[in-house]
Amino acid sequence: MERVKKKPSKEIALNESSLRLLLDRRSEGIKIIESLYNVDIFIRGERVSVEGEVEDVESAIKVMDQIDFFLKKGCDIKREDLRHILRECSKDENLEVKDYMNKRLEIKAGRRVISPKGLNQINYLQAILKNDLTFAIGPAGTGKTFLAVTMAVNYLMEKKVSRIILTRPAVEAGEKLGFLPGDMQEKVNPYLRPLYDALYHLLDFDRVQKFLEKEVIEIAPLAFMRGRTLSESFIILDEAQNTTSEQMKMFLTRIGLNSKVVVTGDITQIDLPNGKKSGLIEATKVLKGISGISFCYFDDGDVVRHSLVQLIINAYKKFEEDNGNE
Repeated sequence: MERVKKKPSKEIALNESSLRLLLDRRSEGIKIIESLYNVDIFIRGERVSVEGEVEDVESAIKVMDQIDFFLKKGCDIKREDLRHILRECSKDENLEVKDYMNKRLEIKAGRRVISPKGLNQINYLQAILKNDLTFAIGPAGTGKTFLAVTMAVNYLMEKKVSRIILTRPAVEAGEKLGFLPGDMQEKVNPYLRPLYDALYHLLDFDRVQKFLEKEVIEIAPLAFMRGRTLSESFIILDEAQNTTSEQMKMFLTRIGLNSKVVVTGDITQIDLPNGKKSGLIEATKVLKGISGISFCYFDDGDVVRHSLVQLIINAYKKFEEDNGNE
């Protein structure tokens, strides 16, 4: 009978708070470490045994040891941040937990204090702070729109701008506008709902209503932007993959003095009619290298919704790759 070769293992001693954060079954920390580092973890009291290939074991031990060091110093690592810390450190062996923690940002937006999750979100917010025009491109659930609205609310409350303008192209995804009930405003409101959702999360209902009534906050379809000059404003163009080349050029040439602009979109979900070029894809080529414009890219690993969303995105990506020629 052939003997099964035992994988190398190594032990690490963790304090109680580290054990609770990393290895409590409810925190999913143990599952994340095992998956990212391709190891098996066994707990014996305060000692943790990590089994796997030597390099994988060393990497897993290193990140757990660093997190343990931070917690012993009294630093706070929230459970919701754990997955992003582990993922970033697993992608880049030169990245240490302290580097990640030092880059963290906290943005006060209305009644909330929002912290970005993962380096791509951190870099995105830093790009918005540094540039007048920022593009955020990536799949659903990566926080592109929500973080843009967070920054817009922050700028408004800090009086850095006098108004917020939120816009989207009203492109049908399976439904025709004409078949929806109500007048034109009621027809386009479903397309703008995610923008309302983000605002209501950050500000109380009465304050949002007051801002909308006074047009301090304006939410409108992209077509309503034509012919305007948008100054002293924080402007967000959402779902920009569904703009045509003409619409994107029209929107970008609306930018007035002392304005900040964020354009978000997912180029894998274009709902334009066949033969129509996406203005977002074209903009990445036309505007590349211009000072004051930043492009931030997200991938499925940046998904901050339910963990199933990341698996669903990966499954669709693989299916499309496998069936691309059918």
